[in-house]
Order: sequence, then C-alpha cells, then structure tokens
Amino acid sequence: MNDDLSLAGVAFAAGLAALAVAGDHAAARSARTESSVEFVQSRIAGEPTMAIVSLRDQRVTIYDATGWILRAPVSSGQKGRETPAGIFSVIQKEAEHYSNLYDDAYMPHMQRITWSGIALHGGPLPGYPASHGCIRLPYDFAARLFDLTRLGMRVIVAPTDVTPIEIAHPALFMPKPGADALAAKRAAEAEDVASKAATAKHAAVTASRDAAQARMAIRVSENLKRRMEEQLAVAEKALASAVSDKQKERATEARAKAAARVEELQAKLAAANAELQPKLNALAAAREFADTAEAARIAAVQAARELARALQPVSVFISRKTRHLYVRRAFEPILEIPVAIQEPERPIGTHVFTATERTNGETGMRWSVISLAGGRSHGDVVDRRVGASRGPEGEPTAKEPSDAKTALDRIVIPPEVLRVAEMASPRSSLIISDEELSAETGKGTDFVVLLSGEPQGGIAGRRYRPAGEVWYQRPRFRSPFFWR
Repeated sequence: MNDDLSLAGVAFAAGLAALAVAGDHAAARSARTESSVEFVQSRIAGEPTMAIVSLRDQRVTIYDATGWILRAPVSSGQKGRETPAGIFSVIQKEAEHYSNLYDDAYMPHMQRITWSGIALHGGPLPGYPASHGCIRLPYDFAARLFDLTRLGMRVIVAPTDVTPIEIAHPALFMPKPGADALAAKRAAEAEDVASKAATAKHAAVTASRDAAQARMAIRVSENLKRRMEEQLAVAEKALASAVSDKQKERATEARAKAAARVEELQAKLAAANAELQPKLNALAAAREFADTAEAARIAAVQAARELARALQPVSVFISRKTRHLYVRRAFEPILEIPVAIQEPERPIGTHVFTATERTNGETGMRWSVISLAGGRSHGDVVDRRVGASRGPEGEPTAKEPSDAKTALDRIVIPPEVLRVAEMASPRSSLIISDEELSAETGKGTDFVVLLSGEPQGGIAGRRYRPAGEVWYQRPRFRSPFFWR
C-alpha cells in the first residue's frame, strides 16, 4: 500500500514537472513571438495601405504610403491546406469571430479576405505553417492591426518576400485637378440645401398648424351658430303658441336675444372664413416650396454622394488570359471591356500597382508596384543571404521595376477607362496579370487573383458564399443551416 502511494506521488510530481516544462516552453514561444514583432521607430507611421504575407518567410509586413510600419511572424496553411498565393483585400472585419467551418474555433480580430473563409486573425504560432488556410497572427499584433486597418486594404500573399517599389509611368492614372475641392464644394452645397429644405419644411409645418387653428375656429363658430339657430327656432315656436301677454313678452325677448346671437356668430363665422383663406393660400405655397426644397436636397445629396463615391479608390484589373479589362469601385463592378495587349501570347507576369499619395499640390500621384510571376516573386525579391545589399532600416535594396514598366508598355488602356480613372485617389490600384479573375471575385469584394503556379489547398475545397450569407451551426445538434 505504502509503495503504491509512493509510486503515485512520484508520478504526480513528474506530471507537475512536465506541465511546468510545457508551460515554460509555451511562455518561451510566446516571448519569442512577441519579441519578433517589429514596429517602425524612425518616423510616425501613416495609415496602412497594404499587407504583404511571405509564405516562405512566414511573415507579414504592413506598409503605409512611405514604407513598412509593422512586421510580425505568421502561420499560414499547412500542407494540403495551403494559403493560396495571390491578390486579395480586406472585405470584412469582426473583432469576435468563431470559425464557421472548424468547430467554432476562436478567431479573434478576424479580417476576411475571401467569402469562402480565408482570413487574417489572431491564433497560435508554432513557427511553421499549421492553419487550415487562414493566416494566423500573434494575438496582440492582430488586435493592434485590426484597429489600424479599414475595408479595402490590399493584402498580397506572395510565395517569397517582396517589397513595394516606387514607379512612374505615363500609363499610371493621374488625379483630375480640383476633384477634391469640387467634392468639398458639392458636400457644402448639399449641406446648405439640406438646411434650406429643413427651414422650408418647418415653415410648412407652421403654416399647416395655423390653417388647422383657423379651421378649428370656423368649426367652433359653426357649432355655436347652429345651437343659437335651434334656440331661435324654439323661441319663435314659443312666441307662436303664447296665449297671455306675459308669455308673448318672454317669448319675444328670448327670440330677440337668439336672433342677435345668431347674427353675432354669423359675423364671427364670416371673419373666420375670411381669415382662413390667406392661411390656406400660405399653406399651399409653403408646401410647394417645401416639396421643391426637398427635391433640391435629394438631388444635391445624390450629386455629392456620387462625386464622393467617384473619389473612392478605383481598382482596374487587366487579364492577359481573357484579354479583358475590369473596373471596380467600392466593391462594385462598374465596367468590363476588351483590352488590346501587345504580343498577347507572350507572358506578362502579375503586377500590382498601387497609388500611395497625392503629390504636386494634389495634381500628381505617387505609385508603387509589386511584381509576381510564375509562382515566384521577382524584381525585388528579398535577398536573405549573408552580406546581401540592404537599404535603410534593413530593407532590401529595390531594383528597377523593368518588368512592370514593360507590362505597362504592352497595354493600351481605352479612353473610357481613363475617364473613370481620372478620379483616382490614394489606394487606387491597377493589376496586370497573366491570370484570370478568381471565382472568389464577386459581391462585396475587390478583385481576387490567385497565382495558378502555387498550391491552393486551403481554398480549393471551400465553398464560395456571397456577401451577407453566413453559415451558422446549431450549438447542440451541429445541424447546419443558412441564415441570411
């Protein structure tokens, strides 16, 4: 008995030791993860415009208009469920999210990039690809990033690490001078017209109240006059049936009083009717003016809204495979036309051009480019060798984006696209690719382009669900059903 207890005690102590060691290892891993998160220290970071995930390096880098601002390790999809390499954007954000596919797994600070279920979110990082296709981030980093980003931020999942290169080319869209000032003017006009419409509506309400009060005065006078006419009729009847002189005297006096009162009420009724008509005229005029002002308000608000929407980032995608050009704005398609490509049988690569910020007093635009081709990054691949040439802040030295410029040289952009793109704003993009649009491109998305030369296990078996259609499971019976 005592030996058994001793053995049990030894086993229990060993278990505690194992748990302690496991806890130490977990704490060490957590410390390593947090220490590997980098923040730019040399300048004030701007708004994030792009996230680049390197599958090879298992790292995400966040860029603003100037350069990188945040870096962190990630864990992408494991073998057979690989995170697809390609071009995406943030299409939904949810701070508290549970997996719709994998046993309600907790995915805090989820930023969705496909409706079939690929997302950035906080999760455990074992140091190698381990997810079912999503991109796991350190928990604290995911929370910080969630607060910084907004819908539409470009997310590029690259086979290797790449960095944006500044580029200038005549084919890249330039903003229309004065567009922002015009939008501000339209917004001010809409506000002014809305104020006038509110004033006109208030005047119409006041005129309606005045007319209602006048009508009430008429109804009161009519009711009193009718009662006095009834009393007059009674007095006349009493006078006709009077026998004695005293009865006749009382009846005559009552009849005279009733007749005088009827005459007085008739005068009041006539005055009330005379007072009502101008108020009815004023009411009709006020209502007409209010209707006109409301129509002007609707038109002004619509014009301001359309102009503001026109100034939202525009996305243009050109596919060598389909030889078509597509335009989207605010996740909505607005144009699709054939496009001329020089030497259409020769590969052109995949290039993502991004407008980063306005220049030259709002008349110019800075652009950057990231090039991906043949399942590998090129042009500005990060060189990991010892002694590799690096620029400021440990950045790889950027090479001249000759392939991207060659791609632009081979495209003839139609005039109707230029008319749309002249309203381009920062975060607008132009994508040129050998690939066609992914089936993930749809309602509530920007363009989604997958690199066909890379594994896509993490998305191949997923079912695309349009925006607004969410898959839920009953907590107890796990019986799936759709909820719109």
